Amino acid sequence: MERRRRTTLEIAKPKIIDFFANAMEKIYTPKDLEDILISNRESWRIAESTSASNFIKFLIAEANIQEFEIKFPSSWTPKFTRYTRGEVSTFDLLSSLRSDFYFSHYTAMYVHQLTEQVPKIIYLTWEQAQKAGPSHHPLVQKKIDWAFRQPPRISSNIAIFGDLQICLLYGTGNLGVTKIKGPEGDEIQVSDIERTLIDITVRPFYAGGVFEVLKAYQLATKKVSINKLAIMLKNLGYKYPYHQAIGFYLERSSAYKESALKIFRNIKKEYDFYLTYQMEEKDMAYSEEWRLFYPKGF
Repeated sequence: MERRRRTTLEIAKPKIIDFFANAMEKIYTPKDLEDILISNRESWRIAESTSASNFIKFLIAEANIQEFEIKFPSSWTPKFTRYTRGEVSTFDLLSSLRSDFYFSHYTAMYVHQLTEQVPKIIYLTWEQAQKAGPSHHPLVQKKIDWAFRQPPRISSNIAIFGDLQICLLYGTGNLGVTKIKGPEGDEIQVSDIERTLIDITVRPFYAGGVFEVLKAYQLATKKVSINKLAIMLKNLGYKYPYHQAIGFYLERSSAYKESALKIFRNIKKEYDFYLTYQMEEKDMAYSEEWRLFYPKGF
């Protein structure tokens, strides 16, 4: 029987394996691998008829390259395909999806050690265009009451990744976004502690609920700048009076000095506000000082 003739990829296999074994990069896009093929085709003597897709299939079969696909249900979000060699952390892989993605909410709490839980949902925020600025339309108490009696709008833009869920949120502006070493030693982009505390106050349902938010305030005591927190909140330009909720968390945590509380005590409180959404009247308590409704037993 006539022996099958080896392909040029098979002949070049030792060189290809050696190339990836010595490469600094561990994560590749499809375009990265196509560029590697183009740059090395001549020196590796790979036939012109060998396509990028054939090259990638060869790498997966013969060069210990793994393929990962992350697909969000939203039509606005592209499917992400990444190729890795060796051990790559989940945080590092997700960081490679887009340069304007950052870890936020419960995931940022985990990164900053503001929770004792290990969340099964990873929150990524995708920054969009910066807000034009605070709304000049005055708040109306009846509209606040109505809004917080409703269920919150929770994102269903979730991709399944192994035993994890990746929830992609949309943000405006990158105020308070920083780069630090993540829990697995990789440099990642994440909301800083002050931005994280603001985000989870605004959206406690992305942080495990109000009790987890309170725990985060307690654990942040020696890490957070309350002055920076207040300035950042003002610069974010929220229409709702979230300063009342933040002040309440600071006080209820029993972890901050009066000088810190005073920063938020001195901000005018013109409306009744709510710690979270969809609370039944019979299950609510009220703080006169912060003009804030919160769950009984909190």
